[in-house]
Amino acid sequence: MNATISRFARGCACLLAAAACRTAPDAGAAARDRLNHQIFEMDIHSHVEPNRVRVSHVSLNLNIDFENKQLAGSATLTLDRRDPSAPLILDIQDLVIDKIISEMGFDLQYSIGAADPNLGSALNVGLMPHDTKITVFYHTTEKAGALQWLGPEQTAGGRRPFLFTQGQSIFTRSWIPLQDSPAVRITYDAVISAPPGLTPVMSARQQGAGPDGKYHFDMNLPIPPYLIALACGELKFLPISDRCGIWAEPPVADGARWEFEDSEKMVQAVERLFGKYRWGRYDILVLPPSFPFGGMENPTLTFATPTVLAGDKSLVSLVAHELAHSWSGNLVTNATWSDFWLNEGFTMYLEGRIMEEVYGAEHAKMEMQLGRADLEREMKELEPRDQILHVDLSGRHPDDGFTGIPYEKAVMFLRRLEALAGRGAFDKFLNHYFDSRAFQSITTDEFLKDLREQLLKENASIEKNININEWIYKPGLPADAPRVVSKALVEVDKALELYKDGKSLRDVNVKGWVTQQWQHFLTSLPGTIDAKGMDNLDGIFHFTESKNSEILGEWLRLAIKNSYQPAYGKLEEFLMNVGRRKFLKPLYSEFAKTEEGKRRGREIYKKARARYHPVAVSVIDKILE
Repeated sequence: MNATISRFARGCACLLAAAACRTAPDAGAAARDRLNHQIFEMDIHSHVEPNRVRVSHVSLNLNIDFENKQLAGSATLTLDRRDPSAPLILDIQDLVIDKIISEMGFDLQYSIGAADPNLGSALNVGLMPHDTKITVFYHTTEKAGALQWLGPEQTAGGRRPFLFTQGQSIFTRSWIPLQDSPAVRITYDAVISAPPGLTPVMSARQQGAGPDGKYHFDMNLPIPPYLIALACGELKFLPISDRCGIWAEPPVADGARWEFEDSEKMVQAVERLFGKYRWGRYDILVLPPSFPFGGMENPTLTFATPTVLAGDKSLVSLVAHELAHSWSGNLVTNATWSDFWLNEGFTMYLEGRIMEEVYGAEHAKMEMQLGRADLEREMKELEPRDQILHVDLSGRHPDDGFTGIPYEKAVMFLRRLEALAGRGAFDKFLNHYFDSRAFQSITTDEFLKDLREQLLKENASIEKNININEWIYKPGLPADAPRVVSKALVEVDKALELYKDGKSLRDVNVKGWVTQQWQHFLTSLPGTIDAKGMDNLDGIFHFTESKNSEILGEWLRLAIKNSYQPAYGKLEEFLMNVGRRKFLKPLYSEFAKTEEGKRRGREIYKKARARYHPVAVSVIDKILE
């Protein structure tokens, strides 16, 4: 980043901080008071015992070292000591602990437990009688699962390196020693040192650079640890509204701002439906292509993949989804990873309502129909235990539960409740749910208690017409799962019928088709297509040349399945430059279905692996053995 951009970014950051300060302080105080009296359930994916000693606040002071690919510094932890005789237990994974000192500056004794491949290690700290704060000095290692260090060649600008974190589900413990359970909500502040010309940003109020050149951040609302996020690179800020804006590398910033210019409209749409946006700002950071997810709902700063920059706003449902997490997931959070459906099911429901409000009911229906079709395809390959909303993750990594089930099956359950209760009554329930549970992490049992007390009690006939136990605790889709039919996709079905009857599609009018229609077309084609058929489709619709990642990704899967050689150059280019797990998993899985495919997939993966985030690598390693 040149000096002019750097000064601009600092100025913007100060303005952002001033705007963010409008966040109501009472909300944070009330939430913190509630946490001080909360009884925590034990989390099977954490070593900690928050009912004895709980971390309530983290103050980070870290230096970003790109040369050594290391974060180094300290974390000062504020403690709620419920059992004065108990040690402090923290979660760490592949961290090097240099020393731990008390608030008075005395060295504290500590021990590190055996490493579990999924959970990492327990860091046990012996506390002195009056310790209410301790400081852990530490540095990260190359094994840190949350960190991805990118060389300049892996960025849009091609000039400077880039770093970003990905904490969900339990990867924050690989760059911060803390109590890494979604039930243990914390506030945080940070001081970050970065190389000249690079701008760090975090999931907090951006307070800009101080006189010493270090960047300051503050999050005064309690969040689950997986939402602490950091990124650093050559970044430019472009405002959209007083509270919405874009952070991105300079070459993609203008396009990203245009693509996401409806963000403010989306925020207003959710506020009309489900109450005030409580996080101050809503900004979007467009990351380099290796980001493993479509988006990550880090508070005040959604991390987004550049693969949604389609040039026609057809993929902005991702923004609607991540924004919706500001209510479901960030405001009301799953207490354990078996309750993950509480985050994603409600978010999918809100996403649909946002899209309906901003872009119309037909657009929302297309997304719903495609979502059900995707889920039905995925369920054919899922074990029965993984088709359950309240999934059993004993002995497994939480990411094993990150399938379409907590998204699509969960949203169908909520839409079914809406259909039975009526939209007005269901909206009333949701508004009460988000208000009464604000800044809390809850279990499935707690949600069901709220559901029965706030919605079902007023209308006993609802529970008679829905088997809640089957929806939550049984595999498969219940018979009453809603099925939506989109008129726009019916038009696609007509073209598919012509194709299946052996007729040419050259005269089909596809001029007005949007991404969702093309997705439906490609996923509904016969599984086996000969070389002539693939060549004919490509000649008419130019799929191999598509700049839309959703369309191209599905076409490339068909190319692997049908050994369509003309697309293999584009396929390798795509796999070398895109790290989004949504695309990588189906493409490498298709390769793995044959020995020849597995050989070719391994050849590409050998070159591409270093460019992927550890979250994606762990998946592809298993697929290709």
